[in-house]
Amino acid sequence: MEFSKKNIIKIALIAGGIIILLFIVNAIWPKKTVKPAYLLIWGVYDDESAFKAQIEEYSKANKTITIKYEKKNPATYEEDLMRAFAENKAPTIFMIHNTWLPKYKNLLSELPDALAKEILPFETFRNSFVDVVEKDFSENGKIYALPLYVDTLAMYYNKDFFNSAGISEPLETWDDLILNIDGLIKKDKWGQIIRAGVAMGTAENVNRATDILSLLMLQGGTKMISDDRKRTTFQESIRIDEKYYYPGQEALRFYTDFANPAKRIYTWNKQMPYSIDAFIQGKTAIMFNYSHQIPVIKDRAPYLNFGIAPMPQVKDRAFDVNYANYWGFAVAKKAKSLENDRITQEAWRFLVFLTQQKGSKTYLEKTKKPTARKDLVGWQKDHPELGVFAMQSLTAKSWYQVDNLKIENIFSNAIDSVILGSATVEKAIDAAATQMNLEMAKLQQQ
Repeated sequence: MEFSKKNIIKIALIAGGIIILLFIVNAIWPKKTVKPAYLLIWGVYDDESAFKAQIEEYSKANKTITIKYEKKNPATYEEDLMRAFAENKAPTIFMIHNTWLPKYKNLLSELPDALAKEILPFETFRNSFVDVVEKDFSENGKIYALPLYVDTLAMYYNKDFFNSAGISEPLETWDDLILNIDGLIKKDKWGQIIRAGVAMGTAENVNRATDILSLLMLQGGTKMISDDRKRTTFQESIRIDEKYYYPGQEALRFYTDFANPAKRIYTWNKQMPYSIDAFIQGKTAIMFNYSHQIPVIKDRAPYLNFGIAPMPQVKDRAFDVNYANYWGFAVAKKAKSLENDRITQEAWRFLVFLTQQKGSKTYLEKTKKPTARKDLVGWQKDHPELGVFAMQSLTAKSWYQVDNLKIENIFSNAIDSVILGSATVEKAIDAAATQMNLEMAKLQQQ
């Protein structure tokens, strides 16, 4: 079939008209554009370099997202954060301590249900991170924060002192410590301690003293608070083999016995240097602390011959109990609006990306911290320094604290009152419970 010249011209005109019409429609029809989003992140302790690669990768794949990280001063961080919220200038994403959820839950935006189904179902969250994360950063099936690491208390020990005492292996249990402590203590001719067996027993000059006390309570089977989270129970008895036992009292007694001159295990007092300084200066054989002290020790005492071993446990235990201390990232709650909801979703999308295996591994390699993810424990378990902490994260515990700083002060006062003789162990524990219950009541009234 042949087209006449006239028909060809008609077809050309029609086609041209369609093209022109489409061009006009495209020009005047409103285009669907993706609005840019700015995510400001506040953190403590970590430099921007810890997140640089992850932010660049995410921004490259999401060109409308701009992400900025700011490192804040830990000493004023909480105060700065509260001021920012009060002035409506809060960061989009910010770090929270693993004990902060009870205190600041009303400032946090949980991972929205619809988004959770898409990027991080609760069961995936539960299976991805070590168990303590679920207890610290979620409530009633809602996720409030995600961590990149989980730190735990471990035993730092001076290898030279251990060798001199004929101790060939780290001490696995508290009974082992009691049995071997005499060989680690050094006294002058007047009987004064010049080298402690362990930095433990007081509050003021022992770094993380109240964490050690909390750990002893948890290892001894103490139930710290009631199931409804309305009152303390660490002062109460438990029944074992038809007998009543007060594990909270026993933990405080055991801790303070190391600073009691009347006890065989007396090894520490208020006149000793601060525990970290004492360990660095060779004035204690053992210090209990977290992994972040490794670079501190290496920097201040590059030739110190020290090792890191798992935290001592209770003899004949059914399972290990370790104590967690870490930070995670949360998303700030904003006033309800379509734009704020969009920013919240973008923030959560980035956090889930950041805390996946790849992003976590990059962070851990930069910061030299122990993992929070179960699937990275195997990768870190043979690390000469971090392996202990990585393995302990699997058995890490914490407990519900309405205000970690106030609780630290309450427990410190309990320790001091026993050491100074102003209260018995029983009265010190009861006083601590009374003060803590007042704080819990305040939270419930908010």
